[in-house]
Amino acid sequence: MSEILTNYDIKGNYPSILIDGCKELGISLSDRQTSQLVQFYRMMYDRNQVMNLTAVTEWDEVQTKHFLDSLLLIKVLDLSKKMSVLDLGTGAGFPGIPLKIVFPHLDFVLVDSLNKRVGFLNEVITALGLTNIQALHGRAEDLGKRKEYRESFDLVVSRAVANLSSLSEYCIPFVRKDGFFISYKAAQISEEVRRAEAAIRILGGKVSEVMTVPLPGTDMERSFVVIRKENRTPSRYPRKAGTPSKEPL
Repeated sequence: MSEILTNYDIKGNYPSILIDGCKELGISLSDRQTSQLVQFYRMMYDRNQVMNLTAVTEWDEVQTKHFLDSLLLIKVLDLSKKMSVLDLGTGAGFPGIPLKIVFPHLDFVLVDSLNKRVGFLNEVITALGLTNIQALHGRAEDLGKRKEYRESFDLVVSRAVANLSSLSEYCIPFVRKDGFFISYKAAQISEEVRRAEAAIRILGGKVSEVMTVPLPGTDMERSFVVIRKENRTPSRYPRKAGTPSKEPL
Protein backbone atom coordinates (compact mmCIF):
# COMPACT_ATOMS: atom_id res chain seq x y z
CA MET A 1 0.00 0.00 0.00
CA SER A 2 2.77 2.48 0.90
CA GLU A 3 4.37 2.02 -2.51
CA ILE A 4 1.05 2.73 -4.23
CA LEU A 5 0.50 5.83 -2.14
CA THR A 6 3.91 7.31 -3.01
CA ASN A 7 4.54 6.14 -6.57
CA TYR A 8 2.27 7.42 -9.32
CA ASP A 9 4.33 6.00 -12.18
CA ILE A 10 2.22 3.98 -14.62
CA LYS A 11 4.28 2.46 -17.42
CA GLY A 12 6.60 5.45 -17.21
CA ASN A 13 3.79 8.03 -17.31
CA TYR A 14 3.03 10.50 -14.51
CA PRO A 15 -0.74 11.13 -14.43
CA SER A 16 -0.40 14.63 -15.89
CA ILE A 17 -3.54 14.24 -18.03
CA LEU A 18 -5.60 13.60 -14.91
CA ILE A 19 -4.00 16.34 -12.82
CA ASP A 20 -4.09 18.99 -15.57
CA GLY A 21 -7.63 18.06 -16.52
CA CYS A 22 -8.78 18.33 -12.92
CA LYS A 23 -7.22 21.79 -12.66
CA GLU A 24 -9.22 22.79 -15.73
CA LEU A 25 -12.35 21.60 -13.91
CA GLY A 26 -11.41 23.58 -10.81
CA ILE A 27 -10.40 20.45 -8.86
CA SER A 28 -7.14 20.26 -6.91
CA LEU A 29 -6.34 16.61 -6.26
CA SER A 30 -4.55 15.71 -3.05
CA ASP A 31 -1.71 13.18 -3.15
CA ARG A 32 -4.00 10.62 -1.53
CA GLN A 33 -6.78 11.17 -4.06
CA THR A 34 -4.34 10.87 -6.95
CA SER A 35 -2.95 7.67 -5.45
CA GLN A 36 -6.43 6.23 -4.95
CA LEU A 37 -7.31 6.88 -8.60
CA VAL A 38 -4.04 5.28 -9.71
CA GLN A 39 -4.71 2.26 -7.51
CA PHE A 40 -8.24 2.01 -8.86
CA TYR A 41 -6.83 1.96 -12.39
CA ARG A 42 -4.34 -0.78 -11.49
CA MET A 43 -7.04 -2.94 -9.95
CA MET A 44 -9.36 -2.37 -12.91
CA TYR A 45 -6.60 -3.13 -15.44
CA ASP A 46 -5.63 -6.36 -13.67
CA ARG A 47 -9.19 -7.59 -13.25
CA ASN A 48 -10.05 -6.72 -16.84
CA GLN A 49 -7.68 -9.47 -17.91
CA VAL A 50 -10.08 -12.09 -16.58
CA MET A 51 -13.49 -10.39 -16.83
CA ASN A 52 -15.04 -7.75 -19.03
CA LEU A 53 -15.08 -4.49 -17.07
CA THR A 54 -14.26 -1.93 -19.75
CA ALA A 55 -13.06 -1.65 -23.34
CA VAL A 56 -11.01 1.42 -22.38
CA THR A 57 -7.85 0.15 -20.66
CA GLU A 58 -4.89 2.30 -21.76
CA TRP A 59 -3.74 4.62 -18.99
CA ASP A 60 -3.97 7.86 -20.95
CA GLU A 61 -7.44 7.02 -22.22
CA VAL A 62 -8.67 5.96 -18.77
CA GLN A 63 -7.53 9.28 -17.30
CA THR A 64 -9.61 11.14 -19.89
CA LYS A 65 -12.54 8.92 -20.87
CA HIS A 66 -13.27 7.45 -17.44
CA PHE A 67 -11.84 9.65 -14.68
CA LEU A 68 -12.19 13.16 -16.11
CA ASP A 69 -15.47 12.26 -17.83
CA SER A 70 -16.90 11.08 -14.50
CA LEU A 71 -15.76 14.28 -12.78
CA LEU A 72 -17.38 16.57 -15.38
CA LEU A 73 -20.44 16.49 -13.14
CA ILE A 74 -18.85 19.33 -11.15
CA LYS A 75 -19.66 21.63 -14.09
CA VAL A 76 -23.34 20.77 -13.80
CA LEU A 77 -24.07 20.56 -10.07
CA ASP A 78 -22.69 21.97 -6.84
CA LEU A 79 -20.95 18.97 -5.28
CA SER A 80 -19.70 20.76 -2.17
CA LYS A 81 -22.73 19.78 -0.10
CA LYS A 82 -23.34 16.43 1.56
CA MET A 83 -25.73 14.35 -0.56
CA SER A 84 -26.91 10.79 -0.94
CA VAL A 85 -26.07 9.62 -4.46
CA LEU A 86 -27.04 6.51 -6.42
CA ASP A 87 -24.95 5.47 -9.43
CA LEU A 88 -27.19 3.17 -11.46
CA GLY A 89 -25.60 0.77 -13.95
CA THR A 90 -22.18 1.66 -12.59
CA GLY A 91 -20.31 -1.09 -14.47
CA ALA A 92 -16.63 -0.81 -13.54
CA GLY A 93 -17.46 2.01 -11.14
CA PHE A 94 -18.13 5.05 -13.32
CA PRO A 95 -18.92 7.74 -12.50
CA GLY A 96 -19.34 6.69 -8.85
CA ILE A 97 -15.83 5.69 -7.75
CA PRO A 98 -13.98 8.77 -9.13
CA LEU A 99 -16.70 11.05 -7.72
CA LYS A 100 -16.46 9.38 -4.30
CA ILE A 101 -12.66 9.67 -4.25
CA VAL A 102 -12.66 13.37 -5.17
CA PHE A 103 -15.76 14.30 -3.13
CA PRO A 104 -15.49 11.97 -0.11
CA HIS A 105 -18.33 13.70 1.78
CA LEU A 106 -20.87 12.30 -0.69
CA ASP A 107 -22.67 9.13 0.38
CA PHE A 108 -22.78 6.63 -2.48
CA VAL A 109 -24.64 3.51 -3.48
CA LEU A 110 -23.38 1.82 -6.65
CA VAL A 111 -25.78 -0.55 -8.41
CA ASP A 112 -25.02 -3.07 -11.12
CA SER A 113 -26.91 -6.08 -12.43
CA LEU A 114 -23.78 -8.27 -12.74
CA ASN A 115 -22.67 -9.78 -9.45
CA LYS A 116 -19.03 -10.21 -10.57
CA ARG A 117 -18.73 -6.47 -11.17
CA VAL A 118 -20.26 -5.76 -7.77
CA GLY A 119 -17.71 -8.09 -6.19
CA PHE A 120 -14.89 -6.19 -7.90
CA LEU A 121 -16.29 -2.84 -6.73
CA ASN A 122 -16.47 -4.04 -3.13
CA GLU A 123 -12.80 -5.05 -3.39
CA VAL A 124 -11.98 -1.56 -4.67
CA ILE A 125 -13.95 0.10 -1.87
CA THR A 126 -12.03 -1.91 0.74
CA ALA A 127 -8.60 -1.49 -0.87
CA LEU A 128 -9.00 2.28 -1.25
CA GLY A 129 -10.33 2.73 2.28
CA LEU A 130 -13.53 4.37 1.09
CA THR A 131 -16.35 4.87 3.61
CA ASN A 132 -20.06 5.65 3.32
CA ILE A 133 -20.25 3.81 0.01
CA GLN A 134 -21.64 0.40 -0.90
CA ALA A 135 -22.02 -1.64 -4.07
CA LEU A 136 -25.30 -3.50 -4.60
CA HIS A 137 -26.19 -6.30 -6.97
CA GLY A 138 -29.66 -5.97 -8.43
CA ARG A 139 -31.93 -4.72 -11.18
CA ALA A 140 -33.36 -1.23 -11.07
CA GLU A 141 -36.87 -2.61 -11.63
CA ASP A 142 -36.61 -4.58 -8.37
CA LEU A 143 -34.59 -2.21 -6.19
CA GLY A 144 -36.77 0.72 -7.24
CA LYS A 145 -39.74 -0.92 -5.52
CA ARG A 146 -37.95 -1.45 -2.21
CA LYS A 147 -38.83 0.97 0.56
CA GLU A 148 -35.24 1.57 1.65
CA TYR A 149 -34.23 2.80 -1.80
CA ARG A 150 -37.35 4.21 -3.41
CA GLU A 151 -37.45 8.03 -3.46
CA SER A 152 -34.60 8.19 -0.94
CA PHE A 153 -31.68 9.74 -2.89
CA ASP A 154 -30.83 13.40 -3.37
CA LEU A 155 -29.16 12.58 -6.67
CA VAL A 156 -29.16 9.69 -9.13
CA VAL A 157 -26.50 9.57 -11.85
CA SER A 158 -25.98 7.17 -14.72
CA ARG A 159 -23.58 6.76 -17.63
CA ALA A 160 -25.58 3.78 -18.89
CA VAL A 161 -26.27 3.64 -22.62
CA ALA A 162 -30.04 3.03 -22.48
CA ASN A 163 -32.31 5.53 -24.23
CA LEU A 164 -33.43 8.36 -21.96
CA SER A 165 -37.06 7.20 -21.74
CA SER A 166 -36.05 3.77 -20.42
CA LEU A 167 -33.26 5.20 -18.28
CA SER A 168 -35.69 7.65 -16.67
CA GLU A 169 -38.00 4.80 -15.65
CA TYR A 170 -35.03 3.01 -14.09
CA CYS A 171 -33.67 6.06 -12.28
CA ILE A 172 -36.40 8.56 -11.36
CA PRO A 173 -38.18 6.24 -8.87
CA PHE A 174 -35.05 6.38 -6.69
CA VAL A 175 -35.00 10.19 -6.53
CA ARG A 176 -36.62 12.01 -3.61
CA LYS A 177 -38.98 14.89 -4.36
CA ASP A 178 -36.96 18.00 -5.29
CA GLY A 179 -33.92 15.82 -5.96
CA PHE A 180 -32.24 15.27 -9.32
CA PHE A 181 -31.57 12.59 -11.89
CA ILE A 182 -28.61 13.51 -14.11
CA SER A 183 -27.90 11.41 -17.17
CA TYR A 184 -24.49 11.40 -18.84
CA LYS A 185 -25.19 11.41 -22.58
CA ALA A 186 -23.43 11.87 -25.92
CA ALA A 187 -23.15 15.42 -27.23
CA GLN A 188 -26.05 15.23 -29.71
CA ILE A 189 -29.00 14.64 -27.43
CA SER A 190 -31.79 17.11 -28.28
CA GLU A 191 -34.03 14.67 -30.19
CA GLU A 192 -33.65 11.94 -27.54
CA VAL A 193 -34.60 14.45 -24.85
CA ARG A 194 -37.64 15.56 -26.82
CA ARG A 195 -38.84 11.97 -27.21
CA ALA A 196 -38.36 11.29 -23.49
CA GLU A 197 -40.16 14.34 -22.09
CA ALA A 198 -43.57 12.66 -21.82
CA ALA A 199 -42.10 9.66 -19.98
CA ILE A 200 -40.20 11.95 -17.63
CA ARG A 201 -43.41 13.81 -16.77
CA ILE A 202 -45.28 10.56 -16.10
CA LEU A 203 -42.52 9.54 -13.68
CA GLY A 204 -42.72 12.82 -11.78
CA GLY A 205 -39.78 14.62 -13.31
CA LYS A 206 -39.11 17.62 -15.50
CA VAL A 207 -36.10 18.41 -17.68
CA SER A 208 -34.63 21.52 -16.09
CA GLU A 209 -31.49 21.83 -18.18
CA VAL A 210 -29.35 20.16 -20.85
CA MET A 211 -25.70 21.12 -20.59
CA THR A 212 -22.87 20.31 -22.99
CA VAL A 213 -19.43 20.32 -21.38
CA PRO A 214 -16.03 19.95 -23.12
CA LEU A 215 -13.86 17.06 -21.96
CA PRO A 216 -10.50 18.55 -20.89
CA GLY A 217 -7.59 17.93 -23.23
CA THR A 218 -9.78 16.64 -26.07
CA ASP A 219 -12.12 17.88 -28.79
CA MET A 220 -14.90 15.73 -27.31
CA GLU A 221 -17.98 16.90 -25.45
CA ARG A 222 -20.34 15.35 -22.93
CA SER A 223 -23.99 16.31 -22.56
CA PHE A 224 -25.81 16.15 -19.25
CA VAL A 225 -29.59 15.93 -19.00
CA VAL A 226 -30.63 17.42 -15.65
CA ILE A 227 -34.05 16.21 -14.49
CA ARG A 228 -35.67 17.59 -11.35
CA LYS A 229 -38.13 15.43 -9.42
CA GLU A 230 -41.25 17.56 -8.99
CA ASN A 231 -43.80 14.91 -8.02
CA ARG A 232 -43.74 11.45 -6.53
CA THR A 233 -43.42 8.58 -8.99
CA PRO A 234 -46.66 6.56 -9.40
CA SER A 235 -46.37 3.25 -7.58
CA ARG A 236 -46.69 1.17 -10.76
CA TYR A 237 -43.26 2.37 -11.94
CA PRO A 238 -40.78 0.96 -12.60
CA ARG A 239 -42.57 -1.80 -14.45
CA LYS A 240 -41.47 -5.43 -14.27
CA ALA A 241 -37.95 -6.45 -15.28
CA GLY A 242 -37.18 -5.93 -18.96
CA THR A 243 -40.30 -3.92 -19.77
CA PRO A 244 -38.80 -0.39 -19.64
CA SER A 245 -36.20 -1.28 -22.26
CA LYS A 246 -38.56 -3.27 -24.50
CA GLU A 247 -41.53 -0.89 -24.22
CA PRO A 248 -40.30 2.62 -23.31
CA LEU A 249 -42.97 4.98 -22.01
